Amino acid sequence: MSESLKEQDGAAALAEFLERHPCALVLTGAGMSTASGIPGYRDRDGVRRGRLPIQGPEFRRSSEVQRRYWARSMVGWPIMARAFPNSGHRALARLQQHGRFSDLLTQNVDGLHQRAGSPSVLELHGSVHGVVCLHCRADFSRAFIQTVLNEANPELADVLAAPLPDGDAAIEPDALDEFHLPWCVHCGGALSPDVVFFGDGIPPARTARALALMEAADALLVVGSSLMVYSGFRFCRMAFDSGKPIAAVNLGRTRADEMIALKIEESAERLLPRVAGLLHAEEPEESQPINDQRGIL
Repeated sequence: MSESLKEQDGAAALAEFLERHPCALVLTGAGMSTASGIPGYRDRDGVRRGRLPIQGPEFRRSSEVQRRYWARSMVGWPIMARAFPNSGHRALARLQQHGRFSDLLTQNVDGLHQRAGSPSVLELHGSVHGVVCLHCRADFSRAFIQTVLNEANPELADVLAAPLPDGDAAIEPDALDEFHLPWCVHCGGALSPDVVFFGDGIPPARTARALALMEAADALLVVGSSLMVYSGFRFCRMAFDSGKPIAAVNLGRTRADEMIALKIEESAERLLPRVAGLLHAEEPEESQPINDQRGIL
């Protein structure tokens, strides 16, 4: 079977799945945003790439770990800020706007679903576009903190480095020697991205809301996630145990392969626009691509 025929068959199967389950819950992962220039965490076998992630408890107790995070984030942030939704994000937004599924959960912290126009998004792991003081809990935009970092560390302001997931970038360790941390302008406390670090749990209220959405849904659609992290896998376990069908669009294996009724190994940015077309949720002809120069401020 040719590649184009396989894609057509996959699109038709997924369109039929959504027609049968109009109250499906959609869960997205890092594979959703790779076509937007944001690297994924894992290879096709679900094995994590690169260095070990920073752990939340380690970040909060160590200024050296904070320095490493903020230096890499300072260099990588422009890539994240300039990222714009790809055709997969836009297709999901149109499908949700047309009532083809109920709610959208994402493991991503990039904010691209909202920029694409998705009307209801629950960010399980928070948002990299927000920053919070660990002492007084004051909130800041990540764009503002970038200006603080640039002023305090002008030698890194124009450094180019290989991008990493979640707005990080690979930089040499010696770049950290003279790096100046950002501090809260209100109390002088340490700052943290408003995300759920590895080693930390999702806030209980957010978890309760997400589980309630899965309980109310009649099916689960996973897009671009290997489900190796339990925060995503738990929804497959919940759906499977309650007899709700699961579909997945993912390039490579997932932790829930044995539970999935319909699995399509295609890229989301190619497959989902076809699904939207079959379900008459096409992109309006007069619409224009989202300005990729503005970023999120």
